[in-house]
Amino acid sequence: MEATGTDEVEKIKSKFMSAWHNMKYSWVLKTKTYFSRNSPVFLLGKCYHFKTEESGELSTDGSNFDQLTTEISGNVEEFRRDFISRIWLTYREEFPQIQGSALTTDCGWGCTLRTGQMLLAQALMLHFLGRAWVWPEALDMESCDSESWTSSTVRKLTASFEASLTAEREPRILPRRRPARRDWDVTEMRNEVYHRKIISWFGDSPPAAFGLHQLIEHGKKSGKVAGDWYGPAVVAHILRKAVEEARDPELEGVTVYVAQDCTVYSSDVIDRQCSVMDSGKGGTKAVIILVPVRLGGERTNTDYLEFVKGILSLEYCVGIIGGKPKQSYYFAGFQDDSLIYMDPHYCQSFVDVSIKDFPLESFHCPSPKKMSFKKMDPSCTIGFYCRTVQDFEKASEEITKMLNSSSKEKYPLFTFVKGHSRDYDFASSPLHEENDLFSEDEKKRLKRFSAEEFVLL
Repeated sequence: MEATGTDEVEKIKSKFMSAWHNMKYSWVLKTKTYFSRNSPVFLLGKCYHFKTEESGELSTDGSNFDQLTTEISGNVEEFRRDFISRIWLTYREEFPQIQGSALTTDCGWGCTLRTGQMLLAQALMLHFLGRAWVWPEALDMESCDSESWTSSTVRKLTASFEASLTAEREPRILPRRRPARRDWDVTEMRNEVYHRKIISWFGDSPPAAFGLHQLIEHGKKSGKVAGDWYGPAVVAHILRKAVEEARDPELEGVTVYVAQDCTVYSSDVIDRQCSVMDSGKGGTKAVIILVPVRLGGERTNTDYLEFVKGILSLEYCVGIIGGKPKQSYYFAGFQDDSLIYMDPHYCQSFVDVSIKDFPLESFHCPSPKKMSFKKMDPSCTIGFYCRTVQDFEKASEEITKMLNSSSKEKYPLFTFVKGHSRDYDFASSPLHEENDLFSEDEKKRLKRFSAEEFVLL
């Protein structure tokens, strides 16, 4: 009897925590975002222009994103479709309990893991779908504005409390209207299969290769546990380990390289691309390059703005994770001096991605957010994707030119160096690390510095 009473208390406590999380984080989609009508918008290597039909009516005060399609011409619809097609991963609640803890939500502590997931998801979308792919149902998200999403949260919460009063095991919630199924051709069906598969790899359950549960398991090897706050540098190494240990045959053709001490060693990257796959198949692997850097000292140095904008305008870029202190965002583009990002600080309910035709709407963001570059926290991780060795060589040349031109008599944020890391007195190359999250050299550095501190040479 006492145990039953304790269970009821825990259930009530859980419902109140759920209510608190939804109240605290539901503001994310309610804030309005404004875009200038005169300046181009860049999104992960693509450029969009928002121009008014009559030049005499240009406005400099911006325009609300939700109203752009009726107020201006140009390729606004293409931008909306492109942005909404990116995979959005946010706080979740009521997912299976994380091993070694009582947590069933990552609200308040998992934002950097979520942004790391978004960066990796974008790289996998490039790998399997290509940059030109867009979700055919993206514009059907138009009805899912902030009010309807917030209303859904309220309905869910109300139904949950009503269920507890009527002793129902599961609350009956009116589902959000889903768009009608389209008549897809063979290519579209193939793309949709990969679209769902990529999302399923990030599901919030232990079997998911890049889900929160697996990432936390990899993080334990660096002293992190569920409930800790993860920085962008640590997440980069966690993602590398997760990809290395992924068992899905579809992922054999992808590898991850994490830069050491703000240096990308070209031969190490190429060695990873040319390494033999587990199945014995030939050919090269695509590489995801993650570069943890600092954009200044205690505050972000605005001299790096042009370089960051240049990076986000490259076709090889898969985004930047970072943001404000203890708040991580996924940056995917820019307009003028503001960065465009997706915000993981929105609490949504667990979705079982193992079921057939699981709902996709909650994995796509209905509207972007913008942040002034100077408000960013200096610590961040930059991501690139290169399908072939030739792509890597071309990307390294382009990025090196950008780094040199933006340095302005100071050392660049990071460098590309020919050769292997071991050629520069490192104990081991990334290919011969121990089966641990960090190499011995990295462990020694982490003892001297915090996970988010980097020495600018």
